[in-house]
Amino acid sequence: MPAPASPTAAAPGVRASRTTSTHCPYCSLQCGMAVTAGDRPATLVPLDFPTNRGGLCSKGWSSAELLDHPERLTRPLVRAVAGDRTSPLVESTWEEALDRLVAAIERTQATHGRDAVGCFGGGSLTNEQAYQFGKFARVALRTSAIDYNGRFCMSSAAGAATRAFGLDRGLPFPLSDIADADVVVLVGSNPADTMPPAMQWFDAGRERGARHVVVDPRRTATARNADLHLQPLPGTDLALANGLLHIAVAEGLVDERYVAARTTGFDEVRAGVAAYWPDRVERLTGVPVADQRRTVFALARAGNAMILTARGAEQHRSGTDTAQAWINLALALGLPGRRGSGWGTITGQGNGQGGREHGQKADQLPGYRSLADPAARAHVAAVWGVDPDDLPVPGRSAYELLDALGTDGGVRTLLVLASNVAVSAPDARRVVSRLRDLDFLAVSDFFLSETAELADVVLPSAMWAEEAGTTTNLEGRVIRRRRALDPPDGVPDDLQLLATLAGRLGVHGFSGDPETVFEELRRASAGGTADYAGISYRRIDEERGVFWPCPSPGHPGTPRLFTERFATPDGRARFLRVEHVEAHERPDADYPLVLTTGRVLAQYQSGTQTRRTRSLQLVAPGPRAELHPDLAARLGIAQDDVVELATRRGRARFHAQVTDAIRPDVVFVPFHWAGANDLTDAGDLDPTSRMPPFKACAVAVTRVTGPEERVAPPPAATQPRPVPHRPATAPVPRPPSRTRPSGSLTRRTPVKSTPRFLQGVFPITGEGLAKPGPIDPALRYTVPAGCSAQALYFRGGNATGELVYVLLVRDGEPVRWFPIGARADTHVPLRVVEDVVGGSVLELHAAAPEGVTGEIVVDLGLVEV
Repeated sequence: MPAPASPTAAAPGVRASRTTSTHCPYCSLQCGMAVTAGDRPATLVPLDFPTNRGGLCSKGWSSAELLDHPERLTRPLVRAVAGDRTSPLVESTWEEALDRLVAAIERTQATHGRDAVGCFGGGSLTNEQAYQFGKFARVALRTSAIDYNGRFCMSSAAGAATRAFGLDRGLPFPLSDIADADVVVLVGSNPADTMPPAMQWFDAGRERGARHVVVDPRRTATARNADLHLQPLPGTDLALANGLLHIAVAEGLVDERYVAARTTGFDEVRAGVAAYWPDRVERLTGVPVADQRRTVFALARAGNAMILTARGAEQHRSGTDTAQAWINLALALGLPGRRGSGWGTITGQGNGQGGREHGQKADQLPGYRSLADPAARAHVAAVWGVDPDDLPVPGRSAYELLDALGTDGGVRTLLVLASNVAVSAPDARRVVSRLRDLDFLAVSDFFLSETAELADVVLPSAMWAEEAGTTTNLEGRVIRRRRALDPPDGVPDDLQLLATLAGRLGVHGFSGDPETVFEELRRASAGGTADYAGISYRRIDEERGVFWPCPSPGHPGTPRLFTERFATPDGRARFLRVEHVEAHERPDADYPLVLTTGRVLAQYQSGTQTRRTRSLQLVAPGPRAELHPDLAARLGIAQDDVVELATRRGRARFHAQVTDAIRPDVVFVPFHWAGANDLTDAGDLDPTSRMPPFKACAVAVTRVTGPEERVAPPPAATQPRPVPHRPATAPVPRPPSRTRPSGSLTRRTPVKSTPRFLQGVFPITGEGLAKPGPIDPALRYTVPAGCSAQALYFRGGNATGELVYVLLVRDGEPVRWFPIGARADTHVPLRVVEDVVGGSVLELHAAAPEGVTGEIVVDLGLVEV
């Protein structure tokens, strides 16, 4: 890349122009580009950066069009009548707009408590902005109510990678490694449309003979170029992965040496996939047995192979387990940790990786630290200069936060940065109704998005070429976004906005300078999983980006992870047995088809920017519902007809796109326009990631009329009412246990607690030490809602002549094994790390050698708080 900025001589009286090396504002490739600015409009050309090597897609080429768009917001907007959102939005001064926002924050917290003010961020914020937003919530507002739109994107893959490898970095290797893979399996990913410059690495692999397999219910641009296209029913990718591993086990293709040396837990997974024989998997998924076998043998016999998953596989009620199933397959074949091989997930948003590392998530602190970890709280609190006890506890995840807006115990004043939830959230009409229930809504954006249209105050923001900071691309490479031109007069970027708001709230320690904030981020992340301590602006400039983790200035960064060990305490990757579950909504007589959503080439995310770009609108002017010709013929639908899609949540209309590139039982719509997410499901969130099931719900299709230039919305009277508020399905986390230094004089309010015991003498019949099972229904305890519990000790006795194990199980997951010798006893004090939250289920199971009978004595002591 050229120097960051190079002024160009200008004639007298003409403003000098300068060319600045920076990066595209859109997807996670973060392609390099040079922006030339002086007299507006700015122009740009691609740069030879490692991810794009001189390539740009249509979105990148057109990104400068928006910098001077006539709809660009340059002054704050407020309601003409304060508090009346039926009155029009009118231009105002910054003083008045910020006064209204600060007054709402103070009024809400005084009346309803600190957690009644919330924050909602986005994956397009720079690292510095995401970091400062998390700090602003927890230090300036002292609220637990913060999350971001990445919860709707990367969270399932992140959850799976963290529990399998101990670390989540989308690609644990450079993007260029794709060219070195002899076989690539892409699951639910369409990079040819979503990030076209990345395809040069796939093309380079194919040129030397690599084979590519695409798993997608649609024959996308990526699938058309693949050697093999598998078209499973949406929501069955987990069953397919388990089926492929079944074949690998049956055919002796498992890398047993790798499994023994570098992993744990495979025996249970091996037993689990025994139930996924090829014929059964074909019935579940629709993928022929022959294609299953071709895929497994290609992966197993390749010199280098990789499996890449994306949102198509992950945006489901079991998205985390689905990603885990593909990780299990990769581990069984010995792929992770070898050059040109492994498992990875393709990040979507521009800073989707960095945006999830530094504190926007409800349960997270900078450096990918857990907010529930007392040591993490202490470290970050020291950087921020606050008492760890003053940091709030983890809050609700994104959808749960939005679904509780305006309720007792929910957020009543909300600040939104870089997100358009009125379009992007599932069951969007329901979310819009929740936004209207707020006492006060403030939105920072550079256009009047659908969410901003609902706000009390709209704050204009600088755009990508007008701000500075860092982002982290899909490879984990930390790069510089450099300011190429000045924003409109008086318009700040979000970093400056947060510093100003904190000052108005009387809280100091917030800077509007990105490098100052980055230096603080380095200290806050030091020692964490996503360790940026050794990264500086100077190093990024000199090295064209630095891969995290980079714990010290002398560290080279880590382009490839897991080459020697995984980021788990014992250095081994974790297999985890996972099972296929049906979609939350299955087709029936009323809704006989499956609806799935995704992206198209010429639009991006909720379309706030790309739908205003003239050149992109010419390519993709509106949403189209893709229908198979057989389905269209059965319903009497022709190309370009207006069709109405109906789900249990709403109705929306689209032009029909009749194509044999989709399964006959599936309908596809892009989510860049309002309407698509009016239909999607949010009724059953992933238990680990809290991801809504965007990618599969039941739908009915009817023809409305022939082709029309504009599609009129369905009559309001035909729309079902949004589901009323209901209590969050997720347990509300309790504060982590804390200790104070001896001699502390701080007074403590007594906490009411109740002892609970799971105890008794019970018969036992062994089925094998590898087959534990419940001992007795009496040894099952559900923590009451609104309470938490702590396990204090376990005592046990064994009357049999053989070693037995008692297993403490939490929500179906093993927590602790207690071995009890033959005719012996044991007493184990349990040190509490964090509370067992309300709604959790604790059970005692036992395992004994096959055929052993006798009695055991168990006594688990708990305290309920």
